[in-house]
Amino acid sequence: MQQFRATAIDGREVDLSTYAGKVLLIVNVASRCGFTPQYAGLQQLWQDYRERGLVVLGFPCDQFGHQEPGDEAQIHAFCTLDYGVDFPMFAKVEVNGANAHPLWAWLKREKRGLLGTGAIKWNFTKFLVGRDGRVLDRFAPSETPEALRPRIEAALG
Repeated sequence: MQQFRATAIDGREVDLSTYAGKVLLIVNVASRCGFTPQYAGLQQLWQDYRERGLVVLGFPCDQFGHQEPGDEAQIHAFCTLDYGVDFPMFAKVEVNGANAHPLWAWLKREKRGLLGTGAIKWNFTKFLVGRDGRVLDRFAPSETPEALRPRIEAALG
């Protein structure tokens, strides 16, 4: 994780090594997706576990059904006003293809999906990264944030 950088939703460059020693839940998100209500569950996880070392990282992505059409200011306003999101959010990224953000290319290599597929299939795919920077698990979009609690608690120790 230490070798990656990303642009925060407010335009700042963030060295992801800032989160070294934390448990990370990294999610590709979208504002107009059937899974968008998961923002509430992600925010709840962040509130419940941040003191123990969990950081939720949201990466908006518009590669699936044009479900994240807005710019960063619009995305930030939506997440804040509609879901009270205050966990770290980043600028829009691609998670598949030649222009995939390096973080997402690495995540996909580390934990393949169902039947060994590498590609992200849809918005709200989630990766759990341990304190040591290793990818512990990959969760399908249909797996709710609430369902991840046992795995998060185990990772937090």
